[in-house]
Amino acid sequence: MTEPKTPLPGFAAIIVAAGKGLRAGHALPKQFVEWRGKPVLRHSAESLRDAGASPLIVVIPAGAQDVAAQALDGLSDIEFIIGGATRQESVFAALNYLSNRSCDRVLIHDAARPILPHAVVQRLMAALETDAGAIPVLPVVDSLAQAEGHRMVGTAQRDKLKRVQTPQAFRFTDIYNAHQAWDGAADAGDDAQILHAAGGLVALVEGDEALKKLTFAEDFMPARMPIRIGSGFDVHRLVDQEELWLGGIKIEHHQGLSGHSDADVVLHAVVDAILGGVAKGDIGQHFPPSDPRWKGARSSQFVEHAVSLAAEAGYRVGNMDVTIMCEAPKIGPHRDAMREKLAELTSVDVSMVSVKATTTERLGFTGRGEGIAAQAVVTLTEV
Repeated sequence: MTEPKTPLPGFAAIIVAAGKGLRAGHALPKQFVEWRGKPVLRHSAESLRDAGASPLIVVIPAGAQDVAAQALDGLSDIEFIIGGATRQESVFAALNYLSNRSCDRVLIHDAARPILPHAVVQRLMAALETDAGAIPVLPVVDSLAQAEGHRMVGTAQRDKLKRVQTPQAFRFTDIYNAHQAWDGAADAGDDAQILHAAGGLVALVEGDEALKKLTFAEDFMPARMPIRIGSGFDVHRLVDQEELWLGGIKIEHHQGLSGHSDADVVLHAVVDAILGGVAKGDIGQHFPPSDPRWKGARSSQFVEHAVSLAAEAGYRVGNMDVTIMCEAPKIGPHRDAMREKLAELTSVDVSMVSVKATTTERLGFTGRGEGIAAQAVVTLTEV
């Protein structure tokens, strides 16, 4: 059960979304690009609204009003303002906009950090009880070197260094005054630097790796799961004067399965399981029965194609579990041969292949001996 969120003191929030964000390689600034099903900006906006931010000010580039409004469509109590030439100017514009409101605390967040854990916001708000500002930080785990050009000229003590994230939390008056006092000679890397330069104390709280900043094109690539699972199911009718192929093995029987190809229900179920595991459609999309090329084709070709598509997606077959449903023929004498064939076709050890058989107690079309059904479950692992 999810623990209820602890109520927070009232606070305003600013999302800085006025940058060009072109390093990510998109036509739009990255804050408006879809990521994990919704625009990047919307992720943190929803998190801040859920945490109780009111009002929520979003700083956007000039000319981006329509795309920003579309990205946050349906979210209430959100106001847009146009940013400046630098990050500091954009934040100051938002603070100036809020200065006539009753704001005791303000969170300032970068739109490019879409995942915002509620626990981080709680820690920041708690730190403001004693300090003028608070920032989430993470330890530096790598050794550090000072460099000039391509050569090392010194070292740095990593235990005294921290990786800084956003959102950063401030007592409103302190950060507003600090921005007013900023000399503007250079753009500040973040708002904590501005408060520190004005003599304000900045507390450090534990950050979260989930607050990773989206910067480059590869950051927008779909996250790959180490293991994916697919399932498949197929049915074919038993008819006279047809060969019976199951699991890539020809079995002597007085009837065979009817279909456009060799109608191997076992391999067809395996194909659909592999395709499903990598979200590549189904067997009918890749080998439509209306295509004469597949008339009488061996279904082993279909398995090989599905395995190749999985490989292109970065996956290989891990293991599979197949169940065959029929009254006849007896599957037991052919089980090991099927396992070996399936292992060969999918390039796995035979110990990773399970083939089972069951009857349906003479119920349904399989129980009446009218056809054979098969289902398969396949795991796919990262290559």
